[in-house]
Amino acid sequence: MHFQWHADRIEISSPGGLPEGVRLDNLLVTAPRPRNPMLADAFKRAGIVERTARGIDTIFYEQLRNGRPAPSYDRTDSAGVVVVLAGGAANLDFVRLLVQEAQGGRVLGLDELLILNALQQERSLTTNAAVRLTQKPVSDTRAALRRLVEAGLVEDRGQRKGRTWHLSAAVYRTLGDKAAYVRQRGFEPLQQEQMVLQYVEKHGRITRRDAAELCRLSGAQAYRLLARLVGSGSLVRQGERGRGVTYGRGSE
Repeated sequence: MHFQWHADRIEISSPGGLPEGVRLDNLLVTAPRPRNPMLADAFKRAGIVERTARGIDTIFYEQLRNGRPAPSYDRTDSAGVVVVLAGGAANLDFVRLLVQEAQGGRVLGLDELLILNALQQERSLTTNAAVRLTQKPVSDTRAALRRLVEAGLVEDRGQRKGRTWHLSAAVYRTLGDKAAYVRQRGFEPLQQEQMVLQYVEKHGRITRRDAAELCRLSGAQAYRLLARLVGSGSLVRQGERGRGVTYGRGSE
């Protein structure tokens, strides 16, 4: 094993690639598979390593809990395992948020930390993206998202497959970026309108179902979006009702 200590990161490399059955997309959930079981057992008995052998979870948890990016295994291949632990200035606002939650009796687990960290960077996540982060089944990931919503840390938009998740206004205030919430919530309608108009420009017309899938909205939200565009003259409604209704380019 080789350690490299840089000014902004620590790199740890180990030759031989990941053990059989362990992949980058199941690192956090797969059962431990030591290359040398006898040596691993001896280390456990000596108290050098924890008996549960869940060190990867601990690395991820401690990095995030201390305001650092999640560990990166992106450089891992069949020849060797490489993990990079980012250094530099910690995100103390994120740490403050976690401390406040702990003081309120809510100690967040690794799944919640992974989701909050990603939302801080990406602004929004789909449920499927959250599943890839946690590496857990959809039901477990949805449960983690619901806990974050109940704690007032996360909000959702849309329904079913169109549902997305983003940080709440309270979290943005704690993180010192009050305007980010307004940008996240306020720009979306304009972006959705432009997406619909570009779709119509390319395909000639759009249905409510098309708009819902395109913008990740519920049927009712897609209807209101199309109604706004009809009201502004950007689109015209064609057809009477039901599935026969389509929307084409208006005179504007």
